[in-house]
Amino acid sequence: MTSLQAAILPPSAGWSWIVQGIRLFRRQPMAMIFWSVATSFFVNVGALVPVLGQAALVLLTPLLAFLTLCACRKLDEGVRMVPGLWLQPLQSPGTTGALLKLGLAYLGCSFLAALAAVLPFMSSMLDALGTAEQPDFTALLQALQGPLMVFGLFYVLLSALFWHTPALVGWHRLPLRRALFYSMVACWRNKYAIILYVATWAALFFGLHGLLEGLAAVGLPAGLLAWLALLLDVFITALLYCSFYTIYTTIFRPSQAAST
Repeated sequence: MTSLQAAILPPSAGWSWIVQGIRLFRRQPMAMIFWSVATSFFVNVGALVPVLGQAALVLLTPLLAFLTLCACRKLDEGVRMVPGLWLQPLQSPGTTGALLKLGLAYLGCSFLAALAAVLPFMSSMLDALGTAEQPDFTALLQALQGPLMVFGLFYVLLSALFWHTPALVGWHRLPLRRALFYSMVACWRNKYAIILYVATWAALFFGLHGLLEGLAAVGLPAGLLAWLALLLDVFITALLYCSFYTIYTTIFRPSQAAST
């Protein structure tokens, strides 16, 4: 394995990642829309199963992220995505096991982060629940603000640790600890670009949904608005997936990665 170096990019790279992601999406839009629908369906089905379903989603997140990156690399190479190519990366020896091991680490860290966020506020949450049959939801929401803020801070750290690890484990064959280290370093070196990237996507998402709410105010049917919101979310998710790949290709050198 040759030495791996994470590039240091200017803050404007945050814009560039989105623009390059849109260009990549335009090569095979229907393929990425299909993947966006498929992953959304998987997430919704998992969410229906209490606890175990959510745990399975967290466990499989790195694997799904790696499949997404592999599909985007095929698009970048000009390969037409057909059904048999979507799961082809998992046929590489050791890939699935390494990604599931990464998923277990992600699940464990997420659980510890949630535990660390809730325990300091446990007494106030129990007081808000009270002993009445009908809890005071206003007091409960106030009691949850602290745990949610703490977990949000932990989630930022987890995101940095695990952002690049699917590619580093799946393509570069790095051991788990080394992949986590490289991912953290890469995110820290490009923190300003990532902040701009996240803020731009957030502005686009909430801005477009705000536009839909404005259409509701002028009398557009609720059923039509629901379908438009669903289509918008699918479209944005597909673009987001493509931009994930452009982040990897600009921070790490794809030539150092194993072909999958």
